[in-house]
Amino acid sequence: MDELRTLVILGAEGDLARRLLLPGMATCLAAGVPGRGLTVVGAGRQDHPDFPATVREAFESALDARGMGRPAVRETLDSARWATADATDPEDLARLLEHAEGPVGLYFALPPSVTVAACRALRELHGQDRLPADVVLVLEKPFGTDLDSARELNALLAGFVPEEQVFRVDHFLGQPGVLGFVGLRFANRILEPLWNRDHIERIEIVFDETLGLEGRAGFYDATGAARDMMQSHLLQVMALVMMDPPTRFDGVEIPANTAHVLRATRLWPARQEGSGGMPSVVRGRYTAGAVGGRELPNYADEEGVDPDRGTETFAQVVLEVDSWRWNGVPVVLRSGKAIGSPRQEITVVFRRPPHDYEQFPSAEPLPTDVLRVGFEDERIGLELNAGGPFDPRGMTRTALSAELPQPALTAYGSVLRWVLEGKRAFTVRGDGAEEGWRILAEIADAYASGRVPLLDYAAGSSGPV
Repeated sequence: MDELRTLVILGAEGDLARRLLLPGMATCLAAGVPGRGLTVVGAGRQDHPDFPATVREAFESALDARGMGRPAVRETLDSARWATADATDPEDLARLLEHAEGPVGLYFALPPSVTVAACRALRELHGQDRLPADVVLVLEKPFGTDLDSARELNALLAGFVPEEQVFRVDHFLGQPGVLGFVGLRFANRILEPLWNRDHIERIEIVFDETLGLEGRAGFYDATGAARDMMQSHLLQVMALVMMDPPTRFDGVEIPANTAHVLRATRLWPARQEGSGGMPSVVRGRYTAGAVGGRELPNYADEEGVDPDRGTETFAQVVLEVDSWRWNGVPVVLRSGKAIGSPRQEITVVFRRPPHDYEQFPSAEPLPTDVLRVGFEDERIGLELNAGGPFDPRGMTRTALSAELPQPALTAYGSVLRWVLEGKRAFTVRGDGAEEGWRILAEIADAYASGRVPLLDYAAGSSGPV
């Protein structure tokens, strides 16, 4: 597939384009991908004559003067334009495509229901032989709203566009720590031989944040922590961390291997032990408190919140990947808002040595080795045991840590780089998206059963568990 010449952002008037997509595009262009300018077309139902200025402001938020001066950045800024169009109208879409230099990418910065309607309009154009054969579709999460709708959307897409021209993107897969984890595991001989149930006791993937609702009640109160953070983001990261080694790092092997992990994933069985006594599902909602010097009100009192919905701002689940490699290893996924001491990292806890070493002073039992990788700062830490019975200091604990240089691309910059270059290794395969909804349905069933109460936790605390 040739590099894209034009990127049309459907729904470009929204927050996603302004805050994330356009700044990410700026970092991508400044890094030399592509080496030439890209035509950016914003599209929406209402006129937006200031769109070129919006693009420039977003670029300036991400780049310094040197970056803004790069030829590809200048060319893109000069070519940015707005097109008033209804993404669900076949004729409007046809006009957009006719006036765009190909290959064209359509980025769906739209709600799921509008995305489905837009895809139906594109299918209609395909049936009239008016859809360019090389058009690329870039679909944001959430992909559908539940398992059935995800299956229907996959079937719809398969009817008019080849799978290799569909990018189901998740910007968490573009986080520096997640991308670095792949090299950490597969480019060294130290970790991969230990990457199984015989040597790993548990895995934790945590994304706690200090932010509260921040005026997003319209979206968040109808969504909640599990649907927002676990259905796609944390499950996709888990699948990448726990996948079998690919034979090739390409758009076939990695999406297939991550989909296989999700297919084997289920809630931690109550009959098993080993999750540290944690229940398989916990949910909570923050109450009034202080976080980082800011006073947050009770979530239920926030403007736009319907307290009767019982929306959770904290979710923690314990999962098991029931495969030959991972059976019996608890995987903890956790995300919470208004957390006082947030963690945003992948943690791998290794099993203790098989011998008790009772002669080691103050080491009963021996602490476990722990590997930590930060999502955004790409901080890598390894906690190990040292010393011993012949060391006058006795048994000691040591931590090796390093912070890798900050990447030139934001997470969305990485996503757009893959789209522009046609590289699908870190996209989500259709059945992988469906499996995310299946797992979420298990969590929702646990909520509905009455076994998982909505716990209160004060804003600024560590959460309900």
